[in-house]
Amino acid sequence: MSKILSAFVAGLLFGLGLLLSGMADPAKVSGFLDLAGAWDPSLALVMAGAIGVGFSAFRVAGRRERSLLGEPMSLPDTRALTPRLVMGSLLFGVGWGLVGICPGPALVLAGMLSGKGLLFVAAMLTGMLLYHPLAKWVK
Repeated sequence: MSKILSAFVAGLLFGLGLLLSGMADPAKVSGFLDLAGAWDPSLALVMAGAIGVGFSAFRVAGRRERSLLGEPMSLPDTRALTPRLVMGSLLFGVGWGLVGICPGPALVLAGMLSGKGLLFVAAMLTGMLLYHPLAKWVK
């Protein structure tokens, strides 16, 4: 039960953070990506904060054998740049830039029954279903 509760609390905090920071608003993301127009640097500040928190958390996690809930730590064991990683990053970035939504905010928007959020989540789930059939082409 503690795993479910901690996942719920973490998801709730993440969603509230997205809402409070305005990052669930595609217009806010588009403003950040519009370098030639009315650039909005607030997303850069949110990213810097997330990098700081993530860096600290990974430093602590790297020294532990078990998580706070007693589960074995499972951190990436490689830093290799593979074609799959590069392709996935490119697809993510292009989709994010075109639509102004990424998976976290999409789930928040879908939970608010936003048409854009629901469409994005449907497309994301379709991509997940197509992953294995298409993965054999990218080694």
